Amino acid sequence: MRLPDSGTDQPSEAELTAKLDPDLLPKHVAIIMDGNGRWAEARSLPRIAGHREGIKSVREAITICLELGIPALTIYAFSQENWNRPAPEINSLMGLLEHYLSTERNKLIEQGVRFRTIGRTESLPTSALQWVRAAEHETAHLDKLHLTVALSYGGRAEIVDAIRGIVREAYDRKMQADDIDESLVHQFLYTHDLPDPDLLIRTSGETRISNFLLWQLAYTELYFTPTLWPDFRRREMLLALIEFQGRERRFGRVFTSLSS
Repeated sequence: MRLPDSGTDQPSEAELTAKLDPDLLPKHVAIIMDGNGRWAEARSLPRIAGHREGIKSVREAITICLELGIPALTIYAFSQENWNRPAPEINSLMGLLEHYLSTERNKLIEQGVRFRTIGRTESLPTSALQWVRAAEHETAHLDKLHLTVALSYGGRAEIVDAIRGIVREAYDRKMQADDIDESLVHQFLYTHDLPDPDLLIRTSGETRISNFLLWQLAYTELYFTPTLWPDFRRREMLLALIEFQGRERRFGRVFTSLSS
């Protein structure tokens, strides 16, 4: 976990970028974008103002991934639990989603970004769902960056949906119980055609994964920062990537030195 910066002698963004090893960059970064409401409340603004400001951080994350050649970015935008928020806030968030897709879609296409969603998106309002499906269709052929947005998403719900898919497949193919393994389960996840995240970033100081990508995060490196999402810009992303590169990823193995 990164603590707040202290002192005034901080490396510049150029110096931070120079510290990155292109061969050690993550292939897939996942982000829990937390703290929009607190950012707004601290400024005596309505909560939706924090969500609007947070879109700038989304743009920054996309830009950095494109610049560094990170091929996959998954962001947690709206959970199933978020449907329990007050109706005016939900309506504002859905309107903001439509506004983002209407204003950013052409730029995503120019940048070569494939946009898609995961989750039980059929729960979205009709208008928002139409914008989502249009963006998915128009960017389906692009592959410079796979931008996956979790909407009406829950990790447990994803696993339940995967099990349902496997059961249907089992009836059709007369599968046996022993035919079900981790590889088969992976094929029925929403993210079946993406590698598991190498790095998960959560902003705002919370240190939990909040029902996000429960299966996929098994060996993901976790990075927690007190920075609120609207303030999470290029410098913060670089710091997260640098810390990631300093981690030793063993995937359950034990590495021993030659001299031991």
